Amino acid sequence: MAVSVRYFVDDVDSAIAFYTQSLGFAVAMHPAPSFAMLTRGHLRLLLNGTTGPGGASQPMPDGRRPEPGGWNRIQLEVENIEDEVERLRTSGARFRNEIVTGMGGKQVLVDDPAGNPIELLEPPHK
Repeated sequence: MAVSVRYFVDDVDSAIAFYTQSLGFAVAMHPAPSFAMLTRGHLRLLLNGTTGPGGASQPMPDGRRPEPGGWNRIQLEVENIEDEVERLRTSGARFRNEIVTGMGGKQVLVDDPAGNPIELLEPPHK
């Protein structure tokens, strides 16, 4: 069973490039400039522009509009976080912090081109 997460982005094409080239996602569909569905394992990442004909980008009854950013995030497991951080930094990725080590392993937050966070996690080695 797949799990879907929706992220709002400023530029769907930039987001597609980032997720496919930097984080190993594949394009499942890209039927319109304002929407794409990417996959990685059992995760479906729905990328929505902030405008467009679909329901996801429409304003709420109180006038608030969907926008990118925030702190909710997807978590992607990696085997060697230091190598992943170096590879992503070399490609120009922006990080919110340095690698943090805790009881659950090592983690770091990287932003997609629209400012949505992705948590990279290297679980503790057993």
